[in-house]
Amino acid sequence: MGDKQVIEQLRARPGMYGLNGTYHPTAMLLIGFDLARDGGLLRGFREWLIVRKGERSSLVWYALVFQEALPGVSLRNWGRLEPEQDQRAVDHLFSLVLEFLDVRGDTAALARMYAEYHALHAPENEQE
Repeated sequence: MGDKQVIEQLRARPGMYGLNGTYHPTAMLLIGFDLARDGGLLRGFREWLIVRKGERSSLVWYALVFQEALPGVSLRNWGRLEPEQDQRAVDHLFSLVLEFLDVRGDTAALARMYAEYHALHAPENEQE
């Protein structure tokens, strides 16, 4: 089974994987799956998220996704979200990962993304 099929199956049947529909366990499962794949599942995901946002960030990917899904909600609250907030964050996470996997599968798109990421971090873009 390919990466995209695994993510689609996780999205469709989260309970089968011990997930309860909340953001934190879903993100942690993806981290574990990525680690099991030696970083191959999400390699470049954080950079892609930063390029999409168009600004530099020191945050990890799950914080970037969380901020995008729930603007104004502190990541410190991710264990105390309302059910609809958790659902929105989980849906957004899966959508972004699936979109990223399409980019990752396209060599030219992936090269463009890394070029844009490096341009964001060029010395002339560094803030004093």
